[in-house]
Amino acid sequence: MGHQHHHGCSHGHAHGQVDYTRAFAIGVGLNVAFVAIEAVGGLILGSMALLADAGHNLSDVLGLLLAWGASYLARTRPTPRYTYGLRSSTILAAVMNGLILMMAVGGIAWESVRRLIEPIAVDGGPVTVIAGVGVVINTVTALLFMKGGHDDLNIRGAYLHMAADAGVSFAVVLGGIGMMSVGWLWLDPVLSLLIAGVILWSTWGLLKDSVNLALQAVPEGIDLQEVHDFLLEQPGVTVVHDLHVWAMSTTETALTAHVVRPENGDADAFLSATARELQDRFSIEHTTLQIERVHDEEACRLARADAV
Repeated sequence: MGHQHHHGCSHGHAHGQVDYTRAFAIGVGLNVAFVAIEAVGGLILGSMALLADAGHNLSDVLGLLLAWGASYLARTRPTPRYTYGLRSSTILAAVMNGLILMMAVGGIAWESVRRLIEPIAVDGGPVTVIAGVGVVINTVTALLFMKGGHDDLNIRGAYLHMAADAGVSFAVVLGGIGMMSVGWLWLDPVLSLLIAGVILWSTWGLLKDSVNLALQAVPEGIDLQEVHDFLLEQPGVTVVHDLHVWAMSTTETALTAHVVRPENGDADAFLSATARELQDRFSIEHTTLQIERVHDEEACRLARADAV
């Protein structure tokens, strides 16, 4: 039995990533400058809170650079070796960003607990001013990525980095005000612990989703059984098997499947309409269908339900 292998192309959409070069350049530039200011201020004032926040901001600059590099690589053209290009680098960057954020949370929590045990008297005025600048810079940077964070895990990682930094800097501001007004030295580390908990909550979702994509799980929002049923409902299709749906990048989804279609005289029209509908209904941009005339497990070794 012969197989017909077709790649269904739906037109009218663009593969590739949105260019966030300007946003990354602004974000990296602002945050590198602020890390320098915060580190110098922390050393002069003897503020461990500022130094810890500077270290956390530095880790997020590295996260931004990682996401920026992945965003650039995702737009590279396919090669004979990397036939999908380097789109999946955005998934790796999202995983790495999640891990970096987790490590940053651990560092914040460690420093906060240490400062609870051994409170340090610091001039709250300059600390509040410097941290306030951090709130503004990190909020502005986060807003640059907020819109793309809904659809792209890589950009979402960058957004969470900056939003987390804004939250931590805000905690330092409150701690500085508390130290100035009532002398509560414990306020700063307690607020930092609360912020660390918020960061952990949001980061866990990012890390879970990005690891799932790295393991080629079906992307969130797509029901595999619904996709199977849709293909089975198409004209002339009697059986669907070897169905796979996975993420090519943090913004693009691919599908491959074998469909049994005994009468296949309108193959091109069938493939075009099916691919277009898969994109419209499930946001699956890259569809490849192998059409078979007869359902035969001996002829197609992938016909069994447990075959991969």
